[in-house]
Amino acid sequence: MKITDLLKQDTMILELESSSKADVIDELVSKLDEAGRLNDKEEFKQAILAREEQSTTGIGEGVAIPHAKTAAVKEPAIAFARSQEGADYESLDGQPTHLFFMIAASEGANQAHLETLSSLSSLLMDTEFRQKLLNAESRDEIVELIDAKEKANSDEEEAEAEEAANESQNQDASSDEEPYVIAVTACPTGIAHTYMAADKLKETAKEMGVKIKVETNGSSGVKNALTSQDIERASGVIVAADIEVQTDRFKGKPVVMVPVAKGIHEPKELITKAKEGDAPTYQGSGQSSSEDGEGSGEKTGIYKHLMNGVSNMLPFVVGGGILIALSFLFGINAADPESDQYNRFAEMLSIIGGGKAFYLLVPVLAGFIAQSIAGRPGLAPGMVGGLIATTTGAADGGSGFLGGLLAGFLAGYLMLLIQKGLKVLPDVLDGLKPVLLYPVLGLFSTGILMLLVNPFLVSIYTALRDGLDSLGSFGIVVGLIIGGMMAVDMGGPVNKAAYTFGIAMLDAGNTMPIAAAMAGGMVPPLGLALATTFFRNKFSAQERETGKTAYAMGATFITEGVIPFAAADPGRVIPASVVGSTITGGLVYLFNLHLLAPHGGIIVILTGAVKTGGEAGNALLGGALYIAAVLIGSIVTAILAGVLKKPVQKG
Repeated sequence: MKITDLLKQDTMILELESSSKADVIDELVSKLDEAGRLNDKEEFKQAILAREEQSTTGIGEGVAIPHAKTAAVKEPAIAFARSQEGADYESLDGQPTHLFFMIAASEGANQAHLETLSSLSSLLMDTEFRQKLLNAESRDEIVELIDAKEKANSDEEEAEAEEAANESQNQDASSDEEPYVIAVTACPTGIAHTYMAADKLKETAKEMGVKIKVETNGSSGVKNALTSQDIERASGVIVAADIEVQTDRFKGKPVVMVPVAKGIHEPKELITKAKEGDAPTYQGSGQSSSEDGEGSGEKTGIYKHLMNGVSNMLPFVVGGGILIALSFLFGINAADPESDQYNRFAEMLSIIGGGKAFYLLVPVLAGFIAQSIAGRPGLAPGMVGGLIATTTGAADGGSGFLGGLLAGFLAGYLMLLIQKGLKVLPDVLDGLKPVLLYPVLGLFSTGILMLLVNPFLVSIYTALRDGLDSLGSFGIVVGLIIGGMMAVDMGGPVNKAAYTFGIAMLDAGNTMPIAAAMAGGMVPPLGLALATTFFRNKFSAQERETGKTAYAMGATFITEGVIPFAAADPGRVIPASVVGSTITGGLVYLFNLHLLAPHGGIIVILTGAVKTGGEAGNALLGGALYIAAVLIGSIVTAILAGVLKKPVQKG
């Protein structure tokens, strides 16, 4: 099957109208729908967006390959579009995107379809081919170019396979002296990035004079599988993957572990590290000899485990927080059956958001920290440990997030010890381990230890909460710090640390830190949006279009809306954002503002979730002062960015 069997002229757009990522996705999805390739347009779009949340499919070099595999696809297809001016697709290299291939794979797609879809990514690694697509004058010419390139690639692959077979037959002792590395590539859908990374690694290795073998873990299965001889011979291993792949086979080898995107954009560095053995020695069971993963460029060790917990907890925070805020629309006490404002629907919103979603925050945090450390066996002990943290030792929330963090790491590492200890059992009992031995021993050991230490953790947590409550006017320093941290890395570890601290304090009954965190996180995108409006000569046409989106993202507390600006000019945008957010965080404390819901931006502000002086304070005044604090910080950021940035050169 050829690529052009799936890419037809009725799914081509020769001149894209859209200039922003969201609009590009809408336009391509609509094209596939109009051509009759989809069962459910909205469901397919949501699948595309879900893939984008994992990492942008704007791979750089002017190319984006949004893709999804879902039952919403009636028949496998490819939509093609191009933009001579370029669109802002939040590309990994921060540059405009000109060529777009949207891959629609159906749940029931056969192997031939999947292999054809994935082979498209290989073609786009060729700079000359991309330029030809940009210059093509008709749909027919595009079809001819793709057919010709696909045939050339097929002939080249056959030649490489024959050469590899001959080398295998004629291999002698001297060949062992040649540099030789191996690699594994994998991405969540296994359609595009998996093969692009593999091709880029092979192409770069050839240029460097290094022999390489790359195993791909794609949607159509494992291809070019590594053998035990390959692993033994290799000087190092590259694992460029965003999903779990089989790694225990590399035990004792230097292994460079990175996200799949780095296989596309940093192949030379990865091959050099693997060739020279400049990587942690892999110890098996998900652990390397260097926990911080120095040189790998990925999030590993303690931070990786913590972020796994936080990222899985966030849907409960966002969904639960907004539902709580919506209950305030019926009155601040509308969820209380004893209040004159009582409303049954408001009570249900509060029960779902606060009584249930928020009840699960700490157990989910702890459970997924433990799962990150020990795999699936760690999930249950971690969740139970988190539940013990919040429900024992005190009547008002136990040891909260502090206990949840300890429970997660405790359960994870205990589970690792249990797994290692049970390796002495005969193989015949392997089937009992995941269904009986791991759960019983994991729950018992984590539960006993948490019941013993939680009273001590409660006293620490209570002291921390009371200490913040007693700061009084000095609390403005806390607001300044939290606000500034929210803008340092726009959704990265510093931002997440400040936000998690705010949630922890909200859980403990102190509602000012989360108010400073949300306000500080709204400032960077709003500030840059204002800058694109009032300092138009300092921004390109594409950046001004991005600014329009940044208004909405900032207003709803999506700090990542500033990333396109920060990626293009970090030396000016980040300092301007930090200053504005710091001022806003301080103003929140100066105005004595309290936030009763942890997410939602303008949505929760307008529902009366912000109060002056505490939960019984004035919601109208609180909301007005909160908006004022955010606007002041945003204006400061806009002015600083406008002054610091240089005018865009025309022509």
